Amino acid sequence: MEHRKKYDAQNEFPPADTAQRKTKHYHNGFMDGLKPTVSLDLGKCATVDDVVRGMSSTSFGGREVGEAADVLEAMARDRDCFKVLTLSGAMTVAKMSLVICDMIDNKMVDAVVSTGALMAHGFVESAGMTHFKYDPRMDDKKLYQLGYNRVYDTIELEENLDDIEEIVRKVLDGVPAGEPLCSHRINRLLGEYLVRTSAKSARGVLKSAVLKGVPVYVPAFTDSELGLDFGIYRRRMELAGKKPAEYNPFLDLEDYTERVRTSKKLGIFTIGGGVPRNWAQQVGPYLDIIQTRIGQGGAFKRFHYAVRICPEPVHWGGLSGCTYSEGVSWGKFVPASEGGMQCEVHSDATVAWPFVVKAVLERLEKKPAK
Repeated sequence: MEHRKKYDAQNEFPPADTAQRKTKHYHNGFMDGLKPTVSLDLGKCATVDDVVRGMSSTSFGGREVGEAADVLEAMARDRDCFKVLTLSGAMTVAKMSLVICDMIDNKMVDAVVSTGALMAHGFVESAGMTHFKYDPRMDDKKLYQLGYNRVYDTIELEENLDDIEEIVRKVLDGVPAGEPLCSHRINRLLGEYLVRTSAKSARGVLKSAVLKGVPVYVPAFTDSELGLDFGIYRRRMELAGKKPAEYNPFLDLEDYTERVRTSKKLGIFTIGGGVPRNWAQQVGPYLDIIQTRIGQGGAFKRFHYAVRICPEPVHWGGLSGCTYSEGVSWGKFVPASEGGMQCEVHSDATVAWPFVVKAVLERLEKKPAK
């Protein structure tokens, strides 16, 4: 006992008496500004937003979803914010296209950075073609023989892709000879085709992007069906004795960089990771080194708002699992200590993303952004 008294004195341990210990040394949470958790009461939830707001006071993935909606709302309401949506994974073949349209149509997005595959499958859908549920009774060898391309649990028809190539060829035939192309230019041409040919009520990602003036960049354009279609188009030109159409990816880089450079504030909403995420984020360091290395009017720009929905864990060390904290070290994000708002949702995007967007849409409908 004497030893305990001596040890307590040296280490400032509280006395053994429980009442005294609680009164003199233990905090109650509220004293330090901690927010209490609250049970989700579905009986009090009449809307999706009610559920998502309730989830923000729970734990684990539910809290992440709720907090993501808060960041997206703040980003959507900030009139000075240039808002970037980055997309990877099979989100369009997974039937998330209209969620993307909702974000574009409701001014949550000023630029899209995507994988080429995502835009290709979305164009299939927008052009009136169909995807199908995969039947596990059919093995992959059989699928290949039937012209069925499997994307996890969904089927893309080879026939669809053949039909898309014909549309791409027709669209590119309208480009003046010698005019260099890039991904956002090609995507705009495809979107304009949809505006001309689809029913007024029909919706599609590239159609919404054209109607709202939102550029769609595909940094790894050749890594997609649309990229292969462009390759086929060039070969057809060569066979016809014509000079092949040229593709210049730096037209994308500089167009995006200039839009970011002239913006007052930046926000980013990311599905997955990969090339789209990093390409969109690296604009800050690019602007910085433009100034520091060649002194040519660059700027120091960081993302103030940031939401990422991706189940990739950080410990694999890959780009898709890279945390916003890591991005702060590269000068890509404003840290929370300086007012930055960031949320990472470790979930399947087809589960979490619709809830986040729908909740914010309900908030904006109730109280529109200025």
